[in-house]
Amino acid sequence: MLYFIPTPIGNLGDISFRALELLKTCEIFFCEDTRVSKSLLLSLSNKFQIDFQAKKMIAFHTHNEKEILKNLNSEIFSQNIAFLSDAGMPGISDPGYALVDFALKNGIEFEVLPGANAALVALVSSALSEKEFIFMGFLANKGRERQKDIQRALNHPYASIVYESPKRILSLVEQISLIDENREIFAIKEISKKFETKFKGKAKEVFSVLKEANLNGEWVLVISKNHQNLNHNSLSENDILELDISLKAKSKLLAKINGKNPKEIYAKLLLSQN
Repeated sequence: MLYFIPTPIGNLGDISFRALELLKTCEIFFCEDTRVSKSLLLSLSNKFQIDFQAKKMIAFHTHNEKEILKNLNSEIFSQNIAFLSDAGMPGISDPGYALVDFALKNGIEFEVLPGANAALVALVSSALSEKEFIFMGFLANKGRERQKDIQRALNHPYASIVYESPKRILSLVEQISLIDENREIFAIKEISKKFETKFKGKAKEVFSVLKEANLNGEWVLVISKNHQNLNHNSLSENDILELDISLKAKSKLLAKINGKNPKEIYAKLLLSQN
């Protein structure tokens, strides 16, 4: 059986009893980073007085997962196998997705355990969403793609959750404040750790506070929804296709709203008319 086991994102006490029991029985570990997993097992062993014994650990991350899965013998899953990301829920801005997909396509039995997740902790702590939300993970690091990601987050009709590094959190909040200084945001760092810290307010207010704050640690930012009625104030793809304008003009407009190449869209529109 293959198990996807969430790991603590801060406090070791967040590990579940079921996770500890499975960690004892699993014979092979696929790990985002074998060094981190070894350190985690040692810490858990000391805290809970558990002997995990020697485990076979295989590095499995975004840089090597395709090669490993290509050469993987499915007979390995006759043993109990655990997948561990460095911290938190596998597959959520962490490796794991490819292995789940592999298991589904090859009829391999697996279970995903519930556990620690920074995005949901931040969302609940923010009080910025009663129901719907959008998880964006890490935004593009720089350039035009990053600007597009930020604008998308601000346009969403639901609260948006973003992961950010300490190096970019201040510039991110600054950019949001320049676009919409009164947008309400919530920032939290070091979730479940000793120095967990929360900030909430209008973007311009949070930016002012963060300029004087210690920014070390991993961050999650929750951006309140766009309260404008976007559905009534913006064109959909069907609206554009129904316009009495040239195909080139339609292609440019469609490219603006979906981020695709206008030449490719134009070619498809030409084909659709034949």
